[in-house]
Amino acid sequence: MVLFVLLRRVLLSATLDRDEGVSHPRKLLYGSWVGPALDVMSGFAKELALDRVARLARRHQDLATFWRESSFVINRAVPNFQGPCWFTMDPASLLVTSHFNDFMPEIPPEWGALEYYEDDVNKLAEVAHSTRGISTLHEATGGDPTSSPRWRRHLAYGADQEVIAGLRMRSGEVWGAVSMYRELGSPMFDADDLRFLQAVASHLVVGARRALLAGQAIHPDGPDSPGLVVLSDRWQVESTTPGVERWLSEFPDGDWDAGKLPSSVLSVAGQALRMAENRDRPGEIAVARVLARSGAWIVLHGACLVSTGSRRVAVIIEPAHPARISSLLMSAYGLTEREQEVTRHVLQGSSTSQIAEDLVLSPHTVQQHLTSVFDKTGVRSRRDLVGKIFFAYYEPRLRDNERRAINGKPLRGEPLDGGRVLQ
Repeated sequence: MVLFVLLRRVLLSATLDRDEGVSHPRKLLYGSWVGPALDVMSGFAKELALDRVARLARRHQDLATFWRESSFVINRAVPNFQGPCWFTMDPASLLVTSHFNDFMPEIPPEWGALEYYEDDVNKLAEVAHSTRGISTLHEATGGDPTSSPRWRRHLAYGADQEVIAGLRMRSGEVWGAVSMYRELGSPMFDADDLRFLQAVASHLVVGARRALLAGQAIHPDGPDSPGLVVLSDRWQVESTTPGVERWLSEFPDGDWDAGKLPSSVLSVAGQALRMAENRDRPGEIAVARVLARSGAWIVLHGACLVSTGSRRVAVIIEPAHPARISSLLMSAYGLTEREQEVTRHVLQGSSTSQIAEDLVLSPHTVQQHLTSVFDKTGVRSRRDLVGKIFFAYYEPRLRDNERRAINGKPLRGEPLDGGRVLQ
C-alpha cells in the first residue's frame, strides 16, 4: 500500500512537472483530460497542485502568463467548465480592473451593468470581502439558483454552477477574485474543492500582485508607477527599471550615485533569500514599509526569482497607497476627504452602520455625507454611485487590459481616467 501511494505521488508530480508552463485551453472542460493517475483526483494531487501554483507565484512573469499556467494546474485539481475567469480588483474600491479567460478574451459588454447595477447575490466584491472569502451560487441562493439573474446569465453560456474565491493578502487587502463554473449534470463543487481554492488563493494573490507591480515597473504608466531592482545573491545590482532612481532618492539612507543601496532594500532582499530556503512556505514575499524623505510611506516587496543559475532577488518599490481613486474622486467631483472615505466604504459594500463604526461617526452623519456625495456626483443611490464610478474609471481600464492581454502587454491594476488616451 505504501509503495502504491508513493508511486501515485511520483506519477502525479511527474505529470504536473511535464505540463507546467504549457497551456492547453481546449482541454480545460470538465472531465476532458487524460494522464497517468489523474482520472480521479486525490488529496495528493491537490497538495501537489497547491505547491505548483506556489512555485508559479514566485516566477518573474507577466500576469496573463501566470493566469494561464495557473489555470492549467488548477483545472486538474478542480474540474470545471472552460477554465477559471480571473479578475484583478483595486484594493481601495474592490472594483474590477481586469478580466482574463482564454475562452472569453473580452467579457460581454453588459457584464459591468449586471455586476454593479443588478440586484443579485454572489457578486465578486461581496464574496472577496466576506469573512469566508469563498462562495458558490447554490449556497448564496439557498440551493435554488433559478431565481438569480446571475444564474440565468451563466446558463445562457452553458454553465449551471458558479464558485467565486477572493484573492486577498494576509493583511486583508483584496487584489482580485477567481470564478469557476460547471455544466448542468456535473457534480457539485464540494467541500474539498472549496478548501483547495481557499488554500491556493493565498498563493494566487501573491503571484498576481507581483506580476501587476512588476509589469507596471517595467513599463511605467505614470509618475507613481513602481520601480524594480534586481540583485544577485552577492548584492550586486543586475538591472533596474526606468525611474527607479527617483524612488531610491526618497529613502533616508543610501546613495545611488555612489552605488550604495538603502539599507531597507538590502534588508528586504536578504529576507526574500532566506524565505526562499523555507520549502514549507513557498511563494512567501518579504515586505517592509519605509517613511520617505517627503513624509510619504513607501512599500518594498522582495521575492527570490526562480533561475537555473545563481539565486537572484527582485525588490519592487511602490507608494503605500498606489490606487488613484482618491485623487480621481477629488478632481472629478470635488469630494472632501471625509466624503472620499465614505465613498470608498460604499464601493466596498459597507452598510451605513459599518461605515459609522469604521469612521467613528454617527449613522446620521454618514447619511449627511452620502447625501452630499450623491449631489456632487449626480446619482440617487449607492448602487448608482458604484456603477457611475466603475464605468467612469474602471471599465476603461478593464477594456484596456483586455487589449493588453491580447497583444502581450503587461496588465495594469489601477483605475484609469476615462478621458485619457489609452497607450
